[in-house]
Amino acid sequence: MVAAVRRGASLRTVAGRFHVSLLTVQRWVKRSNGQRLDRVDWSDRPSIAHTIHRTAAAVEDTVLTLRRELRETSDLGEYGAAAIHRELLACHYRSVPAVRTIGRILERSGALDGRRRVRRPPPPRGWYLPEVAASHAELDSFDIVEGLVIKGGTEVEVLNGISLHGGLVASWPGPPVRARTVVEVLVAHWRQFGLPAYAQFDNDTRFQGAHQFPDTVGRVTRLCLSLGVVPVFAPPRETGFQAAVESYNGRWQAKVWARFHHPTLTALRERSDRYVAAARQRAAARVEAAPPRRSFPKEWELDLQTRPRGRLLFLRRTSEQGTADLLGHTWRVDTHWPHRLVRAEVDFDANRIRFYALRRHEPQSQPLLQTVRYRFPRHGFQE
Repeated sequence: MVAAVRRGASLRTVAGRFHVSLLTVQRWVKRSNGQRLDRVDWSDRPSIAHTIHRTAAAVEDTVLTLRRELRETSDLGEYGAAAIHRELLACHYRSVPAVRTIGRILERSGALDGRRRVRRPPPPRGWYLPEVAASHAELDSFDIVEGLVIKGGTEVEVLNGISLHGGLVASWPGPPVRARTVVEVLVAHWRQFGLPAYAQFDNDTRFQGAHQFPDTVGRVTRLCLSLGVVPVFAPPRETGFQAAVESYNGRWQAKVWARFHHPTLTALRERSDRYVAAARQRAAARVEAAPPRRSFPKEWELDLQTRPRGRLLFLRRTSEQGTADLLGHTWRVDTHWPHRLVRAEVDFDANRIRFYALRRHEPQSQPLLQTVRYRFPRHGFQE
């Protein structure tokens, strides 16, 4: 190769002739350095050092001894690598190692006080619901993207949804979302794809109902209960529980809203529908492998005045006194479980609320903490 280059061929031509990379030809030409080819050392050279320089044992002993002395006598109370380095310089030590070298000496000798953070594996998806965590049931999460405005002043909000296991996405951009709108689009969505076992929301009043009155079960919650779908409300100001739909919110805004100019709401809906269709096609295999969904009942009508039946779930964090707030009441859960997560299951048929302990690092352990009596008052739904 070197001879061919010296005869006038280009480096790239020689690389192609000998079926090697251009970098290889450049390396060997540089190695020859204009010498006669029979005098060049063609032996390969390892990329690692031939010798490893390690700090002398006497220096390591001095570092460890000085650390013990500084720990006991230092006025500042500092005895880390930087403090040891300063003390060696002050004592005019003959060969002072670098701060990083002193740190490695302390680490090798097990003389560091700091503890490494324990990295635990994340819990399974939907870990706070045993059926969902075991992939026996599907959960649909919904959220609203607010604060979008089309040029000209048209205010836009987007109701987004995604299934936890299947990744089935849906988006409904339009004017500011109302509870009636949520009911209409959920009915259409579930008629098309089937009913999940659970539907999860944040604590927005459009999902949960009014907060200023106790014992309020909103329109969307009553829709879920009438269809046998268990509504789940995530804990306020807690991250992670709505991660799937919040991540989809970000993708929708990046791939649809921010990527294109939308002159009208109709144009935005068309672009959003195209993105949703493409996302569903990409996730088709995952949707197919997800837990099965129930068929939408044929002879169904929503009666908001019917007394709620079934289960309603709240994920909450207890107070310092071990209490939890839900349905406009404060419930005593367990004084030995303060500032901890609980799952409150409101059973309208059994007239009781059960509180279960939740631990992220032990997701399989969800013991029953408390059972309280609760009868939903007999009053009609206020339109």
